[in-house]
Amino acid sequence: MFDTLYEWFWWDRIWLPVNLTWSDLEDRDGRVYAKASHLYVTVPYAFAFLFVRYLFERWIATPLAVSAGIQQRVHLKAEDNPILEAYYTTHYRNPVQADIDGLSKKCSLSVRQVQRWFRRRRSQDRPGVLKKFREASWRFVFYLSAFIGGIIALYDKEWFYDTREVWTDFPRQSMLESQYWYYVLEMSFYGSLLFSVAFDVKRKDFKEQIIHHLATLVLLSFSWCVNYIRIGTLVMLVHDASDVLMESAKLFNYAKWEKTCKTLFVLFAIVFMVTRLIIYPFWLIHCTWVYPIQHYPAFFGYYFFNVMLVVLLCLHMFWAYLILCMIRKFVTGTVSLLSKNASMADNGHKPSHT
Repeated sequence: MFDTLYEWFWWDRIWLPVNLTWSDLEDRDGRVYAKASHLYVTVPYAFAFLFVRYLFERWIATPLAVSAGIQQRVHLKAEDNPILEAYYTTHYRNPVQADIDGLSKKCSLSVRQVQRWFRRRRSQDRPGVLKKFREASWRFVFYLSAFIGGIIALYDKEWFYDTREVWTDFPRQSMLESQYWYYVLEMSFYGSLLFSVAFDVKRKDFKEQIIHHLATLVLLSFSWCVNYIRIGTLVMLVHDASDVLMESAKLFNYAKWEKTCKTLFVLFAIVFMVTRLIIYPFWLIHCTWVYPIQHYPAFFGYYFFNVMLVVLLCLHMFWAYLILCMIRKFVTGTVSLLSKNASMADNGHKPSHT
């Protein structure tokens, strides 16, 4: 049964254009092709990223935060109370008045004492600025490195300037070493974000971030297996461009460099709108939607790939809405830019990335 499912899943007609089989993507004549088995290495690499992140946050980000005047905030610890703790973890963090009255009777505490206990308990779970700074520092370093690496890998490629070249000689396009590492490191990083989701700062767009990370990994895995690598590298580069500015804006926000933060946030908003809402749909999705059928008939993998790209586009529009709302509040003076946190964002989390 397993063999049958395996054969059905990897059926050529699902993933490849007509008249092409997996045997056409076997290494020969000096050509090297991406293989699904190559992706196994992203799992240990993801854990390696977590280890490097731990060292970076402890030995680089934390001293940097201290030098910027950011200190670990000490919260008053809520007293041990099994009844209130059980309610807090299984029901609500902000109980209504009726529940507070009931809990007061159960615990033989005054209403004021119960309210104070919940305030302190919520405060314990609230991530401090130092933790946020460390996370943003790590993501900033990765996105900046990935963006620079992407530029180096793509600046001399024809398809970087003319997206029609993405499909020239497809699928017989030999994989380059720069493409291999670009993919492996990006996928490993997103894998590490999924592994660390349990202890990372929870933001308002938490669910959207999980969807984004999963969609990104599925999209990259699929493009890798069917040799859509050229368009995959362009998609990664477009996403990394704005992520760098988002994370840097958050860093200066946490350090209370308000003018620098405002400038970076405005730059981020401009780059985000241009890359995610203009270049991404009108160049990249156009490239994957229009040009392939000039070379071969549409097939399931063609539709699947484009649907995943559209899923990311929907998330881009959601984050763009949040960005515009924040800018509107900032302009009207109803909120300080990036106040409370840059909760709408990121990779990481940000209006993310891919």
